[in-house]
This record gives sequence, structure tokens and C-alpha cells, in this order.
Amino acid sequence: MPLARSLSVTSLSGMEDWDEEFELEDAVLFEIAWEVANKVGGIYTVIQTKARLTAEEWGENYFLVGPYVESNVRTQVELIEPTNPVLKRTIDKMNSSGCKVYFGRWLIEGSPYVVLIDVAFTAWSLDSWKRELWDLCDIGVPWFDREANDAVLFGFLTAWLLGEYAAQSEEPPHIVAHFHEWLAGLGLVLCRHRQLPVATIFTTHATLLGRYLCAGSVDFYNKLSEFNLDKEAGDRQIYHRYCLERAAAHCAHVFTTVSQITAIEAEHLLKRAPDIVTPNGLNVKKFSAVHEFQNLHAQSKNRIQEFVRGHFYGHLDFNLDKCLFLFIAGRYEFSNKGADIFLEALARLNYLLRVNHSDVTVIAFFIMPARTNNFNVETLKGQAVRKQLWDTAQTVKERFGKKLYESLLVGQLPDVSKILDKDDLTIMKRAIFATQRQCQPPICTHNMLEDSGDPILNCVRRIGLFNSSADRVKIIFHPEFLSSTSPLLPMDYEEFVRGCHLGVFPSYYEPWGYTPAECTVMGIPSISTNLSGFGCFMEEHIADPSAYGIYILDRRFRGVDESCNQLTSFLFQFCKQSRRQRIIQRNRTERLSDLLDWRYLGRYYIAARHMALAKAFPDDYMYELHEPTSTSGFRYPRPASVPPSPALSRHSSPHHSEGEDEERYDEDLEAEKDRLNIRQPTALPFKNKSSVVLGANGNGGFAKN
Repeated sequence: MPLARSLSVTSLSGMEDWDEEFELEDAVLFEIAWEVANKVGGIYTVIQTKARLTAEEWGENYFLVGPYVESNVRTQVELIEPTNPVLKRTIDKMNSSGCKVYFGRWLIEGSPYVVLIDVAFTAWSLDSWKRELWDLCDIGVPWFDREANDAVLFGFLTAWLLGEYAAQSEEPPHIVAHFHEWLAGLGLVLCRHRQLPVATIFTTHATLLGRYLCAGSVDFYNKLSEFNLDKEAGDRQIYHRYCLERAAAHCAHVFTTVSQITAIEAEHLLKRAPDIVTPNGLNVKKFSAVHEFQNLHAQSKNRIQEFVRGHFYGHLDFNLDKCLFLFIAGRYEFSNKGADIFLEALARLNYLLRVNHSDVTVIAFFIMPARTNNFNVETLKGQAVRKQLWDTAQTVKERFGKKLYESLLVGQLPDVSKILDKDDLTIMKRAIFATQRQCQPPICTHNMLEDSGDPILNCVRRIGLFNSSADRVKIIFHPEFLSSTSPLLPMDYEEFVRGCHLGVFPSYYEPWGYTPAECTVMGIPSISTNLSGFGCFMEEHIADPSAYGIYILDRRFRGVDESCNQLTSFLFQFCKQSRRQRIIQRNRTERLSDLLDWRYLGRYYIAARHMALAKAFPDDYMYELHEPTSTSGFRYPRPASVPPSPALSRHSSPHHSEGEDEERYDEDLEAEKDRLNIRQPTALPFKNKSSVVLGANGNGGFAKN
């Protein structure tokens, strides 16, 4: 069968329609991950947002498998009796054999079925299963690694579930089992060892060793081929985890990863090239506000401005209408997430804005959770002072308005000296005195438990950005995830992103990058890197990404100082844009959201499942891979309103005169041209419907024999 060639190109239009129909009536899909109904990291977002599309494709034969966590089940899962008779017999048999397995619906879009396994209830089997793992694979799991112990329990239980399902089936089943990350990988290894009738897929969203190595500040990408893998894993006490991950990658019928950059990493660290790249998508409808996203930006920006008024009370000597809000968000990995290079670039940007006498002020938010014990008193006081000022202004306004009304009612022009009496002036003076401040506005909104050792705060001390009046760049470190119930900044993450002007994510290690993707679908420009999956994906599909508000920072082929200078240049050019130019750029950015819709990107997962079925059941399924033609693939062209330039890395949003901009730019014309460059989502192979489906990144055909 023509299945030997590795498939790792992600050209969307290179995926032609299959000519054959594909029936899923006699196939069943189990998707297995530790983050099913259990939010730990980014994989939760992948599974949650993709569930609706997969449920539409597989219908009643799609089951998510994850761990039973009671606190999550209470709020996210509706427990019900299994509707599938085979699965009901399977769960009953396991429960009668000493397990605790639950069945229900996950209360998210698509309402997929979930099978939740209580790993703690079967902890009595841990020692015997670890012994079996040693006898089978020569992998020893230390007793003190609780996460690895959970992986062993979860792996054996999922393999038990799949084996029991096959045994309870009256006819030989066609089972597809998709395992995410090393925590679920052991189940795949056991399925292959026990020769279960299961087509297996393993997806790594980030390699274990890669994340650890990058956290250690090594020249990771230039030395990928030089690492002594066993030694590096052993030195970091993750050798057993690394072995589980590598075994799963090699045992899978189909091995996938989320981006081209991670595919290179996996080939070197796991010693297997992915068969197909499966980029992460979003449910764009959830974020899209149709034609209202510009209005939503203005509304959210006003709420951020209110917070800024309170935070900088007494030092509010800059024009909020000429203030730009930048942000970085994610796990607190100082170097991996690029917070180090962002801070350095902000210091250089501050110098450029000052020497050029710019009237633009930049406020950079760092939204990264760290260890704190409470809100900063000075920060809370700022919001209280702002509210008091507002209440005072409202009181004076009501009294002023009443006197003005009475004066006009009798046909007289008001005497200002009489309308504002001494009491009004006294109230206003007291309010003004209350805004006086003897210290600088705080950098951090919370009290840090380890202030002296915090990387962000130490870097701020080094570069000297203390929110002084002379600085054109201000910094606010919010070491807690945003919440609409916060007394300080009562906004959820989506609303906050909409109110910002630019997301900055100069990551050194970012297998995909959901944060810039979320910015894109909300019409907010962002800075990413060519070491992130998102950045590589956009570079491949957009002729000039910066014209569409997607700035790609080169961190792969440039040194740190050069990359920092490039980032500073991006930021400085962005600061020089007019308000109209920023609106034009946001319109362009929002039009890219179709590229990130699961309706498009879900086809890669479809291709992976079809490849796995063809490999596991060659007598029943056939998959043929054709070479892509020279015309396959597409790239968003350079927008017509952007003057041509030989340097694609040049800042591409129009920044000439506004008059020239108005002549060149036609929003409707540009939008129509962009719509022609991406096909409408093809009908996916929904359950019980006769339809054609899409091939893999190369052109492929799939049919049941």
C-alpha cells in the first residue's frame, strides 16, 4: 500500500476532495487524553473546541476518554447511562471487576459522550502494572513521580477499556483510538502489544524533552541533532516519561504533531517523523462578532482605560486617546514565552519614543500567573480613588445641572459663579488632593511571594522601567489569570484581548500558540515568531503576514540581540500608525480567522484517522496518496492598498499620508479579494450522510473496500 511517504506539509488547498464515499457506520472513535473534562493546559482547548466538529462527523460512535475528577464532573459533565449497548456491557464488566468507570455528556459545544475513569480507585493495581510495564518495555517508573504513576494507571485502564470493548462486540469492530500526549501514550503501547483490533494515532503537542531543554536556556534548535537524548532526559529525571512518549510515537499506526517546527523537533528527539501535521484550530463563530468586532474593541478598550486611570492616578500625565495597550499572556515561562526579549524590546522602544518626542504612550500588560498572597494595597487604592473621583464628579454634575435648568427655565443665562458654590468647589478640591501620590504607580498588581527572585520584576529593575512620568512605556504585571469577578480588573480574557491593540508573543518554544490565534480571530494584530507553530503556519499561507497584522519575529536564524532589535522595530512602527491605519489593519487581521477555523483545520485530523484505518485494517480500508500538483496550495496575496516593496519584513500597513491611504484603501474590495483566496468549508463527512470528504495535505483518496 502506498503509505510509506511521510506527510507533513500543511497547505490547505492542497487537500483535494476525495472521490469516494466513506461510511462510518461500523467504525467507532475513542479520543483519549488526560485533559478530557479536566483543564490543565492547552490540550484542553484543542479537545474542547474540536469536539463539536468530530461529534458531527462520527455521531453516536464518538467517545472521549479521560480521568474522573469529581470537582470537574460536578460542573462540566452530565452523568447518564451508556447509549451504546457494547459500551454499556464494557463499562459494566469493568465496574464488576474492581474499576470505577463513568459515562456521560460533556457540557460543551457538540455535547460529546465522555467515558471517565477513576484512576485513584484502581491504585491497588499500580505495583503489579508497573512490574508488567518493566517486563514488557524495560521502563521503570519511580514511586515518587505521581504524574507518571497516574499515567501508568490511566494507560492500563484505557487499554483495558478498548480490549473489553473489542471483546464485547458481536462482530469484529473497527476501532480508532486517538491518544494525546505522553500521559495517555501507555494505553497505545499496550494496545499494540496485545494486538487489539485498534487503529492507533498518537499526537504530541510538545515533546517532553524539548520543553525541558528550552527551559534550560540552551541553543535548542541549532543543536537538535547533537543532544545525547538519554543523558539529557536522565539529567532532568524524566527518563521514564521520555521513554513512554517515545514508545507511543513509535508504536502508533499514525504519528502526528501540531506544527512543522514541532515535527522537526519530534524527528530528532523521538526519532520518528510525523506522518501528518494536525494544526490546532478554534470555533471561529464563538469569537467572531460579524461586523461588530470594531465596536467591541472600542467598548473593551474603554474598560481597560478605566483601570489605567485608577492605576496611574496622580501620574496620569499622558493622553489616553494616544495610548496603546500591548499584552503578553500564558504560562509563566520567562524565556520560553519570550517575556525576556519583550521586556528588553520595551526598554529600547521607550528610548526611541523619547528621542523622537512621540506623544504616544505604550502600556504593556504581562498576564502570567505567579505565586502571590493578595492584591497590592496601592493598586486597590488606585481603583478606589478613581471611583471616588467619579462619584464626586457625578454629584457636582447633578447639582450643576439642576441649577442650570432652573436658570434657563426663568429665561436667564446662568451666572457661573453662582452655579458653582463654595461647597461644590470644596468637594472638588478635596477630590483633587486625594489624587496626590508620593510614589510611582506600581509595576505589579499583587504582592509577590518571591519578589526578589521573580524574573519579570528583576528584569524591570535592570532595564529601569518604573512607570515614571518621563517614560513613554509603562508596565503592568498582573500575576493572575483574568476574571470578570476580579475587584481590580473585572474583565474576562476574551474581553481584555479585544480591548488591546497588539498581542506580543515572541516565544522561543511554542509548538502551536493559541494566544496569537485567539488574537487573530478577534481581529487583534499580534507578534509571533518563526519558532512557533502559529507563526510558521501563517508564513506559509500569507504572502506578507505583517500586512495582515501578523508580525513574524525571526528567532531561528538571528541572535538574541538581532531578534530584539527586530521586535523593537515592529513595536516602533506600530506606534507610528494612525488610528485609521490601525482600524484598516484590524479589518485585515479579522479576515484571516477562516484560516484558523476547525472547519478547515479539522480535515487534518480526518486524514490522520483515515490513514490509521487503512494501516490497521488494510483488507477493509484503502488509502492512496498522490503527489500534489505544482499548482496546489495558496497564499493570501499582498493587500492591494499596500505599496509593493522588495522587503517583505518591512512594516506593511500603509503609513504614508492619510489622504493617500484613503485613495488606495477599499475595505469591500480587499475583503472580496481575500474571500476568493480561501475556499468555503467543504461539507464534512457527517454521520449518516452520503458525502465526499477531504484528503490529507497531499492529495489523497480514501474508500472502504
